[in-house]
Amino acid sequence: MSDSYLERRGEIETYFDRTAAAAWSRLTSDAPVSGIRATVRAGRDKMRATLLGFLPQDLRGMRLLDAGCGTGALAVEAARRGADVTAVDISPTLIGIARERLPERLGDGRIHFIAGDMLDRKLGTFDQVVAMDSLIHYSLPDMVGMLTRLAEMSRGGVHFTYAPRTPALAAMHMIGKVFPRGDRSPRIVPHPTPSLHNAVRHHERLGGWRLGRDIRISSGFYISHAQEMTRA
Repeated sequence: MSDSYLERRGEIETYFDRTAAAAWSRLTSDAPVSGIRATVRAGRDKMRATLLGFLPQDLRGMRLLDAGCGTGALAVEAARRGADVTAVDISPTLIGIARERLPERLGDGRIHFIAGDMLDRKLGTFDQVVAMDSLIHYSLPDMVGMLTRLAEMSRGGVHFTYAPRTPALAAMHMIGKVFPRGDRSPRIVPHPTPSLHNAVRHHERLGGWRLGRDIRISSGFYISHAQEMTRA
């Protein structure tokens, strides 16, 4: 990966493992939060359901990579549908929270939580890959490079999100700067949908892949776009 990716990854690790760990733990729980964060929580719930909807309902016998799993909510739902989930996050703190929240019973599924690089080839290959709001912090070239690596690790599909470049999102980021630091969202890098689609379609190492379903979720201060990518 590029030097810009490695530098940005380090910044994200510091943010989620130190600066925002407590706030992120609260956001992803059922504890009371501010009105701003309530809209983000609701949006993330809708997005998680959307990405899970891209997957087969019966995941028994399938390996799934939850790339950038955070505190593990999506991994738990996939495991309850029978998946053998490898859930990876760069933040050891968030992985610790995910392990603490792991239900005693997951039905036919199971989860392996790992603190580390979600692009590590040593993780192996998977039937499906999901990356919810874990690519949104990177430039378009780095994001496409990450998608290429995830595609190499998937036998079936890569289901990811990106931040769409919209006037509403730009305005929210400007407004967000006046709020207390604890209510500020992590810095993301929005991309125009046509630019992202063109970059994926014309990347030589993604020639065997096609773009599928896509759904935008807007909930107050949360705007994110789900995109399906499957083997052609």
